[in-house]
Amino acid sequence: MDREITTEMPLVTGEVAEKLIGRTPAGPLRGSVLALIQFDVCEEIRLDDLRRILGARTAEASFKHQAPGYVRYQRPPVEERLEPLVLESGERLEGQIKYYDYGVVSLVFELPFSGDWETLVQLSSRWTSDTNFESLASKIVKQKLERALPALVKPYTAEWLQEDYFIFHVREAAGNPDAAALLANQRDQIAQIVRGESAPLSEGEKQEILQSRISYYPTDLAVIGWNTAFIYDTPSGAETAIQLLQYANSQLLEFRHYDDLLTKELEGVYDFLETGGTGLWSRWRTARAASKLHTVLLDVSELTERADNAIKFLSDMFSARLYKLAASKVGVPDYKNLVQQKLQTAEELYRFMVDQFNQSRAFVLELMVVVILVIELIWLFRGKPL
Repeated sequence: MDREITTEMPLVTGEVAEKLIGRTPAGPLRGSVLALIQFDVCEEIRLDDLRRILGARTAEASFKHQAPGYVRYQRPPVEERLEPLVLESGERLEGQIKYYDYGVVSLVFELPFSGDWETLVQLSSRWTSDTNFESLASKIVKQKLERALPALVKPYTAEWLQEDYFIFHVREAAGNPDAAALLANQRDQIAQIVRGESAPLSEGEKQEILQSRISYYPTDLAVIGWNTAFIYDTPSGAETAIQLLQYANSQLLEFRHYDDLLTKELEGVYDFLETGGTGLWSRWRTARAASKLHTVLLDVSELTERADNAIKFLSDMFSARLYKLAASKVGVPDYKNLVQQKLQTAEELYRFMVDQFNQSRAFVLELMVVVILVIELIWLFRGKPL
């Protein structure tokens, strides 16, 4: 998502902006738009240290179907409120930042809205296609991390990987329709919102989008897309989907990072092997290269497991299904499979390099034995026993 944004560029103008900031009577829809921006900033964040530094609170998991003993964060992220962000267009965005122990920082900017379905369609198209908050969010994170630096383990100095995601939450609709009625009457607009399209979509595309829907009660609905989600629920009910979408996107960010890391490590190993790493004497250098590769393997395996198991679902099957749907739509399984495949390739390369080193060592030892025998034979034939 490499789109430019400045605070001088109005996100919404004219009548739409008037509705969004409450200068006209409320429309048939009321809710919030959430822009989620996440950055992978370090290998690990020591949350206990961070909590002491910031004086921030722990973010507890909140789920529609409560099962406190069975659905929980393994290590709950640290949460902190941000100062409101006011754009040139007049929108006032409430902000929140979360710090996950596996090195991801997540920001959420929330904009209340009221209007009709066309307003929401246009808002989705504008936010997902024309604007984003990455540059603003990056500045905020850099400022926050200056203070939090003692709690960061191996902070990344290169440009951070990032992900953004948009959630359109409708908490009230005219007539209070249930999920079935909402889909029957507004399926076209919901599909457009999830795709970020202002133009009507084909019937096939609408069917494909609406397949990714899930409900717990007859009165709630979540439609999950790869970059956008539509949620129709109460504020407390919507919190389940919002938290799980945050978690899924943070996982995606972590697997992207380790996919890049393993790609670079494997390229380095291939270059080493191609530039003489398989020669007889140069094989002695493979021990150091193999040790480095094995260290990376262990680190990646440990850290990906931590990200993968940050939330446990042991009895709340709805939350588990919602997470599985969200993760599959944003691409977590795809990157996870890539990482696992590269871990397997790296493990095979490690074994190959160790075998090469052992063969070289065995050859040198055998050569030393032969040399000693030859020397003994020479002394024997000269009549000068050792």
